[in-house]
Amino acid sequence: MSKQHEIAVIGGDGVGPEVTEAALAVLKATGAALNFTHFQAGDGTLEQTGVALPQETLDGALKSDAVLFGAAGACAAQVILRLRAELKAWANLRPSKAYQGVDCLRPETDMMIVRENSEGLYFGGEDEPEPGKATATRVITDKASYRIARCAFEFAIQAGYEKVTAVHKVNVLKKTDTVFLEACRRAAKEFPQIKYEEALVDSVAMRMVLKPQDFQVIVTTNLFGDILSDLAAGLIGGLGMCPSANLGDGPALFEPVHGTAPDIAGQGKANPTAAILCAAMLLRHLGYADMAASVEDAVAGCLAAGETTGDLGGSLGTMGMAQAVIARMGA
Repeated sequence: MSKQHEIAVIGGDGVGPEVTEAALAVLKATGAALNFTHFQAGDGTLEQTGVALPQETLDGALKSDAVLFGAAGACAAQVILRLRAELKAWANLRPSKAYQGVDCLRPETDMMIVRENSEGLYFGGEDEPEPGKATATRVITDKASYRIARCAFEFAIQAGYEKVTAVHKVNVLKKTDTVFLEACRRAAKEFPQIKYEEALVDSVAMRMVLKPQDFQVIVTTNLFGDILSDLAAGLIGGLGMCPSANLGDGPALFEPVHGTAPDIAGQGKANPTAAILCAAMLLRHLGYADMAASVEDAVAGCLAAGETTGDLGGSLGTMGMAQAVIARMGA
């Protein structure tokens, strides 16, 4: 593959720059044709410049082929939400997969949550018509619902999953979730090789805990996806194990789900697993499927062998784990 892909790197705050550097080391070791340019954003940038997401950073992200993001602190909404909006990233993909060697509640978990990222309760706006009374607006459209449903089915085929579950609350949210489900049903007819089912969000929350193997690909609206994806993370060992991808009409944005962890920032002991798995997702998105699989297999090998950071029971630092992954990639 001869094309040089431009990657905008935004380390952000706290442990963000550390885990991002670990992911970059792994990406460079693959030999993929990637060129990295670093940009600033986050709390530190806000303190220095008065702007959490400088125009230079936004322009760099928009001109890139993909963005690798670390973590943002108190100003996260000003950074990550605006990035997603400007990049027109309407799909948020959150894989949750249990790994051998990692203590977790449900080792049988292996699912992808595909979350609509451009509308819903988070984007409809809030109002306070009078003191002590507030309202929020939930906007669900056929266009966005159909688009995210197709994304879920296409991912299922690509990843070898056999079932897509549309998660809703239509018994209460009759208008908005009817729009969502009708769009999902229309998309499902275009993918007859994939089993399609619908389930209430409260039932799904319980079933995910009791029997997560019931689910493979979940497609849902913004708020439900936000909550269920964190629940899924709890099943496999926590947010430190979870990468995510934000896809849409512009450059893709890849970010670990965890926060800035200021209590361990700068100590070189942050768990880079999620960031390295983000690197694998980035590679696959850009067409380097074999390299992505190599990274994922190496991560799985390190986790199984205990070649991890202290939070997972190992003795390695952040870059030490990255080097262990790189060593297994070459094995």
